[in-house]
Amino acid sequence: MTRVASAPVNFGIYSRNTDLIGPGELLAGMAEAGYDGVDSGPIGFLPSDDLARAGLGLAGGWVDLRYGDADGFEADLAGLRAALEAFTSVPVDDPRFAPRPTLACPSNIARFAKPGGLAPGIPDEAWPEFAARVQIAANVCRQAGLEPAFHYHLGTDVETAADVEKLLELTDVGICLDTGHLWLAGGDPVAALRAWSDRVTQVHIKDASRTVLAQGGDLTTAVANGCFPALGQGEVDIAGFADALREVGYEGWIVIEQDHPATGQDLGAILADQRANREFLKGVGL
Repeated sequence: MTRVASAPVNFGIYSRNTDLIGPGELLAGMAEAGYDGVDSGPIGFLPSDDLARAGLGLAGGWVDLRYGDADGFEADLAGLRAALEAFTSVPVDDPRFAPRPTLACPSNIARFAKPGGLAPGIPDEAWPEFAARVQIAANVCRQAGLEPAFHYHLGTDVETAADVEKLLELTDVGICLDTGHLWLAGGDPVAALRAWSDRVTQVHIKDASRTVLAQGGDLTTAVANGCFPALGQGEVDIAGFADALREVGYEGWIVIEQDHPATGQDLGAILADQRANREFLKGVGL
């Protein structure tokens, strides 16, 4: 069984301070478009009362921690615990659809400048301490009663399929399989799902264009250029991925994402895309 969520990132919302659309209007629009839930976006952006009024569940939310920096990591744990308090305050009707704390990394300067597996990642000798801190964060989530999902991401320390394999080897953390970020980092989402199915605790479906990414520029430029188009307009085999989800028996949240830049958004176009994205996914049986 799966449920489909939207996300504030689809509106270019990366902080609580936005005047593009209010949380109530965003949630009402997503409910009307047929979504079952929503990602939290910036912690505190979506009040639980608004979620309840819209009849939407909470799929989870992004929390990045500085795993490569001992002191920074310790400081960042407070933010993780605050996020977990927000997530556990939301009623859940089925444990399969409890919010997933989405563990992630802050930007890696070199990789952000040249996204797509083109810049070096974590040195071999640094992996054990990095992974140990990821494991600590995962355990903190579990102590709060929630199972985490680690989100590899363009422009961060964990970007490529090889990075993910190393993380899976050194920890027991589940992963968020994001089709778009994996594709742009040179991976194959269908093959990855089959290989990692027993460790996938959340799924983000997004289309992506290597052609756009190859135009150059940093990750912000790539997003502004449209490296994450509406579903069906990029190069990711969304239908094949949907078949693979059924093949491996995935149960849980599927979050549709289509990252937009933080400025210059066209609200009407975004809402139209999010309705079209939901219909596209219905068309492939999800």
